[in-house]
Amino acid sequence: MTAKKTKKPPVAKEVDQRLIRALGHPVRDRILRALNERVASPAVLAREWGEPVVNVAYHFRVLRDCDAIELVRREQRRGALEHFYRATLRPYLGAAEWESLPLSTRRALDAQNLRELWSHVTQAAGEGGFDDPGTHISWTRLELDDEAFAKVAGELGRLLERALELQGEVANRRAGDDTSGQRRTELAILHFDRPAMNGDGPTGNRRTKKRRP
Repeated sequence: MTAKKTKKPPVAKEVDQRLIRALGHPVRDRILRALNERVASPAVLAREWGEPVVNVAYHFRVLRDCDAIELVRREQRRGALEHFYRATLRPYLGAAEWESLPLSTRRALDAQNLRELWSHVTQAAGEGGFDDPGTHISWTRLELDDEAFAKVAGELGRLLERALELQGEVANRRAGDDTSGQRRTELAILHFDRPAMNGDGPTGNRRTKKRRP
């Protein structure tokens, strides 16, 4: 899914417009994440997602024009030439890029990511994905001011950066295509303004079980 830093530093004078255009639509965000995992064509993803191939192909062209994907090969399929692509850009928006997106786009991206996140969580739960004692589940209600909110956001951003660094270290330790002992995990971080609820006040803090390694 699309990762974003929630800390709010001063907005950079020059924002990568190529990145904003590439990830500025939920379909392009979804395509780019798929192509970071494998090579695929517009027709392949359109069939998998139940979307009109013409719509998916349009967003492939936008990503290609942004240099976010590149052509890998062409294959003759049913009398037509099918183009297969891979990603050259990781679907990641920094704070400045995220703030530069229209609010409607940010909401659409968030809604899509939450739907896919929930789908992954429920599937993992049904297949033993949370059985390892090292997995972590927590839900904590906080009472913060703006300063504390910003500090929490900064710490969460640093946690994500460290997780990505560790992933890079793992890749460097492995030779070639060796995947022995590799664990495919997902890290989801949510921190948001909660809706008002009956009886929800300073004493309304509730926490689910938390597991630590």
